[in-house]
Amino acid sequence: MASSRGSGSSWTPKQNKQFEEALAMYDKDTPDRWHNIARAVSGKSAEEVRRHYEALEKDIMKIETDQVPIPNYKTMANVNNFYQYHNANRLLKNLKLQ
Repeated sequence: MASSRGSGSSWTPKQNKQFEEALAMYDKDTPDRWHNIARAVSGKSAEEVRRHYEALEKDIMKIETDQVPIPNYKTMANVNNFYQYHNANRLLKNLKLQ
């Protein structure tokens, strides 16, 4: 699944991996940082990688300041219990025990 992170264009998993690796190579003090990173990410411009980075920073800030809602695991457990119950009933019917 491609992700845009609000950058206005789709990013493939391969491009995200290239982006991450390039970020590790070119720190904030690197001259022409965004151009260097863009050369490492296939099909992306310096402006696109800069916007992608800024969107990533915003995501991290939201996570660190608890602005991202915690998933409702109880609801997920209820869904799993529903499927387990119906799968068990189907199995019993197939075995003619019910």
